[in-house]
Amino acid sequence: MNKKSLAKPSFLLGSAMAVAISAAALTTPVAAQGAKAEKCYGIAAAGKNDCQTATSSCAGTSKVDHQPDAFIMVPAGTCTKIAGGKVK
Repeated sequence: MNKKSLAKPSFLLGSAMAVAISAAALTTPVAAQGAKAEKCYGIAAAGKNDCQTATSSCAGTSKVDHQPDAFIMVPAGTCTKIAGGKVK
């Protein structure tokens, strides 16, 4: 066997894997965007909120854990299952 005949199968296999990984990466964000989400208040850790609050101007600026007016986005129906989580 020569080197060219051995290189083709591994090249094709590598190319096929790259295509499969690329296709999976392209479809994941679309699927995530289609999922319903809700704002869950009172569960965000300090500095981990998703949007502004009454006392902070932008995402990631909540001052304390479980700040009542700070929220994070969670899949719909999840918030009420989390201790302290409230949907306003």
